[in-house]
Amino acid sequence: MLDTKILSLLKVVETGNYTQASRALNLTQPAVSQHIRALEDELGVRIFERVGNKLSLTREGAIVVQYAKRMYAIDMNLKNELLGRRSGITALNIGITHTMESNVIAEVMAKFASMKEGIKVVLTADTQDRLVERVRSYELDFAILDGKIHVPELEYLMMDTDRLMLIVAPEHHLAGQKKVTIGEVKHENLILRPGGSGTRDLFAASLESLGMSIEEFNVILEVDNIATIKDLIRHGYGVSILAESACMDELGKGKIAALPIENLSMERQMNIVFTKEFRYRDMLDEIVEIYQNM
Repeated sequence: MLDTKILSLLKVVETGNYTQASRALNLTQPAVSQHIRALEDELGVRIFERVGNKLSLTREGAIVVQYAKRMYAIDMNLKNELLGRRSGITALNIGITHTMESNVIAEVMAKFASMKEGIKVVLTADTQDRLVERVRSYELDFAILDGKIHVPELEYLMMDTDRLMLIVAPEHHLAGQKKVTIGEVKHENLILRPGGSGTRDLFAASLESLGMSIEEFNVILEVDNIATIKDLIRHGYGVSILAESACMDELGKGKIAALPIENLSMERQMNIVFTKEFRYRDMLDEIVEIYQNM
């Protein structure tokens, strides 16, 4: 059903040039070029411009590609839906945040997949904003987020509540305390998630509510991988602010310690986010039940 011009456009974006796109599509290069020109004529915009030897999307071209990706995802979802009607759902594309990579979520999805014969689960980790956009564009069936984003066309199912804690090595001088003050945290070397991550943004927002800023703290390193952050903490390179749920295994084994920060409330929801058109709500309820039992 999808217009071949859309397929040509997406392949040119993927490969970065007309030659490789034509080879991948088994078309001639003039045919691919004609598809792009036809789209530009139809929409009245330029999609690509050349910067040196490279193709670059124009501002309008980026918008066209955004909607082209949605059209492609909808087309694939339609075919999968019809196939699923005949033989049952066969695949689920699920997004998770990087925090969830260190959570029990992967184990939950493995157990869910093992219970559902014939269903393949594909997990993709990305930033929260990108996951939301990929759900909106139907590239993902749903995503599991550590926090709630208010997007009118999406629906949410809460899995759990979580909180951010100060994470330290078990031999750290603060480890034996029941809680720490913000002043004590200011004296520590902080290893944080980068800006744009849900963890970092919640920490920053919580500080701002008290009239404070991350700039007042000694942030020595930013790392996107949570497992790496935990390893650095265990080796004594600093402390961090992480979700308690992302540290449960290490906490249970005594490899790290987690402490609440006095007067700093950093609780958040863990939610499954999906489009209103998602037809398998009962599966989401099953996933939540597995998570709660584990």
